[in-house]
Formats: sequence, structure tokens, C-alpha cells
Amino acid sequence: MTAFASGQSRITIRRIIAPLALAQFICSFAGSNMNVMINDISHDLDTSVQGVQISITLFLLTMAALMIPAGKLTDKFGRKRLFTLGLIVYGIGAVVSAAAPGLWALILGNSILEGIGTALLIPPVYILTTVHLPELTARAWAFGIISAMGGIGAAAGPLIGGLITTAISWRAAFLFQALIIVVILLLSRRLTDPIPAKPDRPFDIVGAVLSALGLFVLVLGILAADTSVILMTSLLLAGVLILIVFFWWVRKRERAGKEALLSTALFRNRLSNLALVTQNLQWVLLMGTSFTVSAYLQVVRGYNAIETGVIFTAATVGLLLTSLLAGRLAKGFSQRALIIVGFVLCVPGVALLIWLTASTTNAWAFVPGLFLIGSGLGLMLTPSFFVDESAFPEKMQGEISGLSRSVSNLGSTLGTAVAGTILIANVAAGGAAYGFAMGVLAVLGLVGLIAALLLPKRIVTAAAET
Repeated sequence: MTAFASGQSRITIRRIIAPLALAQFICSFAGSNMNVMINDISHDLDTSVQGVQISITLFLLTMAALMIPAGKLTDKFGRKRLFTLGLIVYGIGAVVSAAAPGLWALILGNSILEGIGTALLIPPVYILTTVHLPELTARAWAFGIISAMGGIGAAAGPLIGGLITTAISWRAAFLFQALIIVVILLLSRRLTDPIPAKPDRPFDIVGAVLSALGLFVLVLGILAADTSVILMTSLLLAGVLILIVFFWWVRKRERAGKEALLSTALFRNRLSNLALVTQNLQWVLLMGTSFTVSAYLQVVRGYNAIETGVIFTAATVGLLLTSLLAGRLAKGFSQRALIIVGFVLCVPGVALLIWLTASTTNAWAFVPGLFLIGSGLGLMLTPSFFVDESAFPEKMQGEISGLSRSVSNLGSTLGTAVAGTILIANVAAGGAAYGFAMGVLAVLGLVGLIAALLLPKRIVTAAAET
């Protein structure tokens, strides 16, 4: 707060931070709160656990696939306009989900409409913060709050969702989301967009279709793992091929002097690439753990929504504590050190979730591991984002912000798809399937730790040099 003039502080809190941070919170909340409703939704809509997993994964995938195209559309149609449109689409999706008579309606409301709404509103959250706060210290502070609210939303989703589901109904959890959207719309009435829209700016439609289709087919291949090895392999190869064509198309447009959906220069920066890997794997750990543990508690151990949500309080508490301390710790420790310590806490946390739950049926066995994972994530979510942003000058902040959000959401998708598919495909094996799924997450956490160790010890902020 000391980095601002008092007038700027008031504007930041009342007109910018409040609606934007709350928007990030509710979108992250939506990605995890359904995890504790698996049994309730599957029974009510007469579907399977896999059906609910598909709905959750498609929501996350829709976000990831459309985040970059939506980021480009902010310049064409205006950031405030796209933010408001995203909120409205999201709110409609929440109401449709609350009234869903079957799985198809839940997929329409939650996976598609809420996913599209999130993709539309999240890029403006970070771009509006950037344009309103030109001073780097103030911007970093704001990004820290917004990113922390995203992590808290994801971690607290199971508890809040469990409370609402048990006290009222799983449908009320979607009405809660719609209510929050109304609050955000009211708070954002005075939010302005200082940069005029450019309706004539070209948009790479082919690139947008190829990127979205490639990611969709790739994740669909992961979900098909329990159906057919041939189908899974075919879809995975097709997804990779489409993404290769996408990058070829982008490079072709750049060489022709045309604006591409995504600048390939973003992938030629070693610092940014390593930071993106750590971001992706942080959300793989968060959402993969959330879905796997929730599904195991409900499907295998028979816990209800509130019991599952209460157990996840350990992760929420850990994330809150370290998020509150992260700002102070950043003054004495480098961003690299915080990211490393974050993974050092998360990986043993996953190991504890495997070991303790295998040795006892006591529900408290989940607490130490979840607390460590939450604490680790609270330490490193914001530093990874800051390192990624610092790798590029001011003029590229909009693009890297969109890519960063897309990579984070892809991590959420992969965590739910990979770990969830392993568990559900072998759910009859109970604890063994759970242990295997969590073991995969532990390995991915180690990959994240390696990427963090490869970050340079001294990080120079490129934005500050321009």
C-alpha cells in the first residue's frame, strides 16, 4: 500500500481491485466447487461419476482453449465491454446449471456457457489492472491480490460448495455463483477502460480455431484413456498434429507481416518458458489433488459433500496463511526461492496423502498433506506469475498475460483429466487407484521443482527496462 499515492490507493481498492479480484475468485471457485458434489449430481441427474468429471474437465478446457483468442478480442471490442459480456454469459450459464434436468444441460450451462464467460472476462481482469496501474510496484501488489484470490477460490471451492450442497442443494451452489456475478456487475459499474477499442483490428480466426481444436482433441484423448487405447492414442496424436499446424500457421502469418493469434516470440524466452511450466504444474497439482481426493472420499469412502469440504479446509488454511505472508517474504527472498520452496512443500504433501491414507482410514490422515500442498501453492502462485510477466517489456504484457492465464487453466484441465481419469478408470481398485493417481501428481510436482531450480538466481524485469 505504501507504493501508492493515497488517491491512487482509493481508486485501486474501490474501482479496480474489488470487482476484478472477485471475478478471479468466482471463476477459480467454479473450477473446484463441483468436486464435492460428485455423488449428489450423479444421483440427481442419473449419470455416472465419469459424466460429472467430463463436465468439470470441459469447463476447464473451454477456459483454456478460448483464453488466448479472448485476450486478442479485448483490443478489438474493448476490455470493459468484454469483461461485462463475460460476466453476463457466465451468469446465464450458472442459472442454466442450477435448473439442469440432465447432464446435457449441466454441460451446456457449466462447461460451455460458464467456460466461455470465464474466457471472456479473465483476460480483461489482468489487462485492466495493467493499464490502470502503470507503476510496477503497485501493479505487482494488485496482481498478487488477484492471483491469491484465484488460489483461494480454487482451494475454498470444496468447502463452500460442500456447505451449500449439504445445507440446501448442489443447485444452490450455482445460484450462489450467479449472485456473486450480480455483485461484480454492480461493483464494476464505475470501472473504466482508458484505452479505446479498435473495431477494425484484424483477428486471426484460423489460428483461434486451430488452437482451440488442438487443445480440445488433446484433452479428449486423455479422457478416452479408460475407453480404448487405440482411440486415446489416435486423439492424442491428432491433438498434437493440430497444435503443430497451429504453430506453423502462426509463424506463416508473422513472416507475411500479418498479426497472428499468438506471437512466437513469447516462446523464445527461456525465463518465461520455465515460469510457464511452473505455473502450469502448480494448477495441475491444485486441481488434480482437489478432484482426485474429492472423488476418492465420496465414491470409495462414501463421504458426503460437507465432510469432503471440511477435510479440504486444511488446504484452504495453508494457502491463506502463506498467501498473506507471501508479500512480506518477497522482501527477503527471491521469487525463484519462493517457487522452489512451494514445490518442496507440495511434493511431500502429495506423498503424505498417499502414505497416511494407505495406513489408516481416519479422515484426519488427509489434513497434513492437504495443508502442505495449500501452503506450497500459496507461496508460489503469485511469484510464478510475476516472473513470467517480468520477462517481457510493457508492450507485450497483454499477450503474455493471456498466455499465462491459458497455461494456468490448461494445468487445471490436465490435473483433473489425467489424475481423475486414472482414478475413475480403476475405481474398483479403491485405494490402489487413488495411490496411482496421486503418484502421477507427485512426479509432475517434481518436474515443476526441476523447472523452478533452473530459473536464474537473478531475475531482471524487462518491463522496467523500457
